[in-house]
Amino acid sequence: MAVTNTTMSPLKPSLKARVGLYSVGHPHYWEQFEGLYERLVGYGRFIEKRMSNWGQVYNFGMVDSHEKACKAGEWFNLNNVDILFCHAATYALSATHLAIPQICARPVIVLNLQPSIRMNYERTTTGEWLAHCVACSVPEIANAYHRAGLRVFVVSGLLGLEQTPAISMADETTHKHPEAIAAWKEIEEWIRAASAVRTLRNGRMGFLGHTYPGMLDLYSDLTMIQAQTGMYTQILEMCDLARLLPTVTEAEKKAKLAEVVEMFTISEDSPADPLAKKPTPEQLDWSCTVAVAQEKLVREYDLDALTYYYRGSPGNEYEHLQEAFILGHSLLTARGIPCAGEGDIKTGVAMKICDTLGVGGSYSEIVASDFQDQTILLGHDGPFHIGISDGRPILRGMGLYHGKWGSGVSVEAKVRRGPVTTLGITQTREGQLKMIVSQGVATDGPILRIGNTMTPVKFAKPPTQFMNEWFALGPIHHFAMAVGHNASLFYKVAQLLGWPFETVSL
Repeated sequence: MAVTNTTMSPLKPSLKARVGLYSVGHPHYWEQFEGLYERLVGYGRFIEKRMSNWGQVYNFGMVDSHEKACKAGEWFNLNNVDILFCHAATYALSATHLAIPQICARPVIVLNLQPSIRMNYERTTTGEWLAHCVACSVPEIANAYHRAGLRVFVVSGLLGLEQTPAISMADETTHKHPEAIAAWKEIEEWIRAASAVRTLRNGRMGFLGHTYPGMLDLYSDLTMIQAQTGMYTQILEMCDLARLLPTVTEAEKKAKLAEVVEMFTISEDSPADPLAKKPTPEQLDWSCTVAVAQEKLVREYDLDALTYYYRGSPGNEYEHLQEAFILGHSLLTARGIPCAGEGDIKTGVAMKICDTLGVGGSYSEIVASDFQDQTILLGHDGPFHIGISDGRPILRGMGLYHGKWGSGVSVEAKVRRGPVTTLGITQTREGQLKMIVSQGVATDGPILRIGNTMTPVKFAKPPTQFMNEWFALGPIHHFAMAVGHNASLFYKVAQLLGWPFETVSL
């Protein structure tokens, strides 16, 4: 399920994975069985074409000797691929292709894709069988690659051709078969996951201010973040943003206000909370001014994501500046620059992963439990990913920001109803980043009208059991909320990054 509720174009496009593809086979077969080599190479071209929907594919072709494997490994390095796909086209000696991932040190996905649902048992010859004998070499590949210390995964199923090759004695039109659909969903997820990893490794995370003092779970070693994600951290000061304010023109401010009016419902006073009121013209004007400056900051430092927090002397210039942060950071999040509050860089990474995969990623924490509806309310005081909103988000004026300083404009919204996934990134005692994922369903239950984002989510287990199991995994108290059930997709990102992956309530 992709983000669809926003027409705002991304400030920076996500990067596509660079995919290395090679087929493997046994050279003795080529002279023994006429047409087999060309048939298997044709299957490889079909795979290349399908994969090109999601990434840049570099197809070396058939590898059937150690010499070719060495050339392929160097070629994949030259093209800077992110992931390798080994197409087990027929039986192949593992020694003839092990060098590829040894030279090009990338995770390998072995494609165990049979061309037909079943062979034509009455007519099948040895040569015909060898075109279907794809699984024969997969255990050997897995064994050799594992013993060589390589990361290897397998996708099994049907090839999914839309028409049968003339050489075949069986029906190979399998693109509508569940085993083909499932296999290609796995392949798509691996490539999308590799795209997310590539985007991280080439990305720049802005760190404006500092982490909320005392939130020990949020503290992060920035060297560790870059080492384990590849993201460069650009340290920013409030003065970097403040110096851009004088450059904001009336035309830019007017255009930003038009964006706000298009994206949000401007609230009246809250019927419940006297702190939540209709935004004043002055608050809207200031928030739009700061939002323009925030976008200029992102462009100047070429940022892909941002985490932020400021605490200073009451009433100073920077406090007034941070009062306007939530609106601008919500707009940036909607345009592919996820913004995480309270200086939480780990959740900023989680949000960037979600956004790159096209599934949203809104900044969240536990708000409360509803034991009548058996749901847990998830949300925060901003920012919000407008692209996954259940209807138009509401803009409210706030008399104060709880637990923080100042007052201003805040976003009140729910994530749209249906399947959702939470992606949390925590840090183990050993300093290893780890994913914690849960899947649930966002319901149409009630939420508070206090200017915060809030979504009631029902999980497969009751709230108390779910929370006990979740907390036992050592999470941080923030996470990204995505639309759709994406545990399988997030698992692949974790595997490509070499991170532990744990789940709750799946």
